[in-house]
Amino acid sequence: MSESPAPVQPSVGIGVLHLFGKLGPVDDHSQLERGIKRAVKDAEHAGVQVVTVAVLGHKADIAFMALHADLWELRDFQTALRQAGLDIVDSYVSLTELSEYAAGLPEETKQARLYPQLPPEGKPAWCFYPMSKRRNPDQNWYELPFERRRELMYEHGATGRTFSGRVLQLITGSTGIDDYEWGVTLFCEHPDDLKEVVYTMRYDEASARYAEFGPFYAGMVAPIKAVLHRLA
Repeated sequence: MSESPAPVQPSVGIGVLHLFGKLGPVDDHSQLERGIKRAVKDAEHAGVQVVTVAVLGHKADIAFMALHADLWELRDFQTALRQAGLDIVDSYVSLTELSEYAAGLPEETKQARLYPQLPPEGKPAWCFYPMSKRRNPDQNWYELPFERRRELMYEHGATGRTFSGRVLQLITGSTGIDDYEWGVTLFCEHPDDLKEVVYTMRYDEASARYAEFGPFYAGMVAPIKAVLHRLA
């Protein structure tokens, strides 16, 4: 038996892997479903948090949000899904983090951002999108003084806090890891909460003037058995 590689993990926080898949025209969907269920079960047995989502729209059928400190565990989960026969059509890699503007946050809030427990109860409406800050000549976020950036982010955060209790938001960092700088995952009770929170926060200057958004994925969170049953 080959020797397992040493864990690869962030010094603070945990790894986050979003995988988007299509079931495809396989001959035996029951075999595919068994393989996917086994992959999820094995990952959870290894300590991976796995959130399963039935995706709406043509971009994917199913999504997995997997969280673990050791990136090898996330890779093993991805491999198991592929070996089960799932066609992985998109992905996003990021790490939980504390923003440089997070000084003064309560310790409980910091721990929830670095080591979240997902999915939240009673919030089955789900959305994911990546984003970055603009670097245009007249809209370069990184040329702003730190104090100005912090002021804009405080304003942005104040808007977000008006949705406290309605929306659980997890922002994960992906600079140097994936195509954008952050991944944003939202959990809500109602799908129109997703629409309202993103629409409202786009009016803050930090977003309206400086934010660039990637593709959006939306769907419903449910246990893997329920998701596969509805997809079948």
